[in-house]
Amino acid sequence: MSENGEEKLLAVARHIAKTLGHNNNNMADDILQIFSNFDGRFSKENLSEKVAAVEVTDRDPRAFAALDHCLKNLDRRISHYVSSDHPIWADSADAAAFLDAVDDLVASVAEWNHLTGDKSIATCLARAEDMLQHAMFRLEDEFRSLMERGGESFDLTPPYRNSDSVNLPFDSEEEDEEIDGGGEEDLIPVAMPVTDYEIVIDALPSATINDLHEIAKRMVAGGFGKECSHVYSSCRREFLEESLSRLGLQKLSIEDVHKMQWQDIEDEIERWIKGFNVALKILFPSERRLCDRVFFGFSSAADFSFMEVCRGSTVQLLNFADAVAIGSRSPERLFKILDVFETLRDLISEFELLFCDQYSVSLRNEAITIWKRLGEAIRGIFMELENLIRRDPAKAGVPGGGLHPITRYVMNYLRAACRSRQTLEQVFEDYGHPLKDYPKMDDRMHSSSSLSVQMDWIMELLESNLEAKSKIYKDPALCYVFLMNNCRYIVQKAEDSELGTLLGDDWIKKHTAKIRQYQMQYQRSSWNKVFGFLKVENNGSMQQNGVAKSMKEKLKSFNMMFDDLCRVQSTWFIFDEQLKEEIRISIEKLLLPAYANFIARFQNVAEVGKHADKYVKYGTEDIEAKLNDLFQGSSGSTGSRKQS
Repeated sequence: MSENGEEKLLAVARHIAKTLGHNNNNMADDILQIFSNFDGRFSKENLSEKVAAVEVTDRDPRAFAALDHCLKNLDRRISHYVSSDHPIWADSADAAAFLDAVDDLVASVAEWNHLTGDKSIATCLARAEDMLQHAMFRLEDEFRSLMERGGESFDLTPPYRNSDSVNLPFDSEEEDEEIDGGGEEDLIPVAMPVTDYEIVIDALPSATINDLHEIAKRMVAGGFGKECSHVYSSCRREFLEESLSRLGLQKLSIEDVHKMQWQDIEDEIERWIKGFNVALKILFPSERRLCDRVFFGFSSAADFSFMEVCRGSTVQLLNFADAVAIGSRSPERLFKILDVFETLRDLISEFELLFCDQYSVSLRNEAITIWKRLGEAIRGIFMELENLIRRDPAKAGVPGGGLHPITRYVMNYLRAACRSRQTLEQVFEDYGHPLKDYPKMDDRMHSSSSLSVQMDWIMELLESNLEAKSKIYKDPALCYVFLMNNCRYIVQKAEDSELGTLLGDDWIKKHTAKIRQYQMQYQRSSWNKVFGFLKVENNGSMQQNGVAKSMKEKLKSFNMMFDDLCRVQSTWFIFDEQLKEEIRISIEKLLLPAYANFIARFQNVAEVGKHADKYVKYGTEDIEAKLNDLFQGSSGSTGSRKQS
């Protein structure tokens, strides 16, 4: 029979007993005896006390006697258990009898409580309240004892080490650390790493949960609901905190985190991500389930107890995320902060579902605030990246016109960052600057995402920085080699990646065309004068000796300039073999035919004739060989060879 059904049955029995009491006393005694044989709770003594309490009124002389008689009877039934040195719940019969007595005491106090006009009655009620308080204290002790003993049956102690009985997952890395420590700490149990979060921990046996529920029901009815919640939460809170500790999570204040080295924070973030997932998917739902079972029928007490159990651990987890969010905005921290942001984002709905009651409003608000703060931190890191590019000194050139470290750093950084494109899109939609804050952005940007605008703007800053750096080279040709190298690297890193997708095909085409433009400017500033020495004047009026002299001078100048260019440009560096080959081929296509034609004409000049070899230093194969030695780089430009 359900609890409500039993209460209704008792109420009907008391009503029958009251009615019989007004009529035939002998008949009433007979029927009460039948009730008593059916169930001890329907005994003549118990029902008569209830009837007496109903019949008397305020200032009725029978009231005090009836109440006093009732309390003396209850005191005999309760005091035995309250003063007992042995656990009441060690015997189910004792537990049931004690709960029955407490039920009767609570009911008596409620029924007599309105009769307060008489001092004698008030004194009795004070005595009843004192009796009730002692009963509640004993229930509280029994409640605590049951929780502790129940927890021991599921305790993660050495006999359960790595056994199937250990439902709580812990990080396996802890095991080796503890084994090395020696002593009793070696016995701290460690289960295998978690791969499936679809589990629930039954932290207490089902029978214990039922007993706890029965006690909680009496304590709430007796006005001791908060005390019950506090006992419950103190026991479960310790279990939860120990669980997080065994997952490797330390209790760190925000100040503690800010004093740590970044490498240590990175390691802590890895543990935090695992711990936060276990907490939100296993530990907290299991605690919610346990609270709901222990405090079934008392939703407010269940909500309050759950909040009290989880608040400390939740604050610990959120405080760490907050410390990460408000820490340094150094660009190197982006990727771990993205991990924390994504973890909180992916679990925020579960967080809000778990902490949905009135007592957890502040925790919900704090979680959402910290999540937003992490987004702002990510945006702040990109602002710091912008500042880093701006601050990189223009005077810091690279020997041989090779790749500049800022180019490699920024492009590899953005390429890696864009692997989290979906998250960054979300962040920049929520926390990015309005388009008007990006100067010199073309109309195309106004139809692009905030992240696309951000990437385009960083590219703009990088290119401006590189153009300023190129001006430190005194040789214009070397300036264009530097720009070719860096622009080629930028395009290569953008192509076939999320970064290129964000920048768009038009951006790729535009910068590919820029490389060709730099190549033409390099050739024009470096080789056009060499080509000029190979031009032959078709002036029929010029005397043969004048032609020969002119061609000898041109050939001499060509040899000198060609030697000088090859010597200097062999120390220059072009990192991309394909680009290097394209440049050589473009020079060869212009130089070799012009040189071959010039030499042929030179050899045909009568004055030169058979003495031509005296003036011709290079054959066409020699020219090709010299061109193949271009852009090999010198020892001073070896750093530019690092292309990754």
